[in-house]
Amino acid sequence: MDKLFVMPTMCQRIILQGVLLTSAFLLLGTEIAWAQFAPDPPQAPKALRPPKGQALLIHLHGRGTQIYVCESSAGVFAWKFKAPEAELFGESGELAGRHFAGPTWEGNDGSRVIARVAASVPSPASGSIPWLLLTAIGHDDKGIMARVQSIQRLDTKGGVAPSASCGAANRNEETAVPYEADYYFYGVPRSGVLQNTSK
Repeated sequence: MDKLFVMPTMCQRIILQGVLLTSAFLLLGTEIAWAQFAPDPPQAPKALRPPKGQALLIHLHGRGTQIYVCESSAGVFAWKFKAPEAELFGESGELAGRHFAGPTWEGNDGSRVIARVAASVPSPASGSIPWLLLTAIGHDDKGIMARVQSIQRLDTKGGVAPSASCGAANRNEETAVPYEADYYFYGVPRSGVLQNTSK
């Protein structure tokens, strides 16, 4: 017996169209929500500018600590950088993500980007960690961070290795040094969304 093809009813077609439209608006809504974190690109030293073709996706302010551990190398003790631990905030001060070992940046949508240092420039602020340009080397999950290709760390305050003594008496001791920095995330934006270009 031939199988009968049942045409969807008008009601079913309307429901299907509604589901598709809702999904599209939710995706666009996520992009618009992140767009509030992306003002005009900052003025940065030439060595720290992202490659041409990348646009500013997000600007977040980091506030937390740089963690150092007292270690010995060839009999010489010194504070060695271990990892950052910071929260990331949007333009209006709302919590937007976190920054931790890797180095890794994670957005509130669950997406992550891991990057490595590509260039470094001393901070003009005394006692502050350098300004950096980092290149993405890995991503996790879908979302805004999954599109990031370059990251700038600018306007740093604090975070340098502690001035306290480091020796055999406190070998492997960890110290957290407060710091702040502005992070600018660049990548290829979706068509028609966040069309900022780096300066």
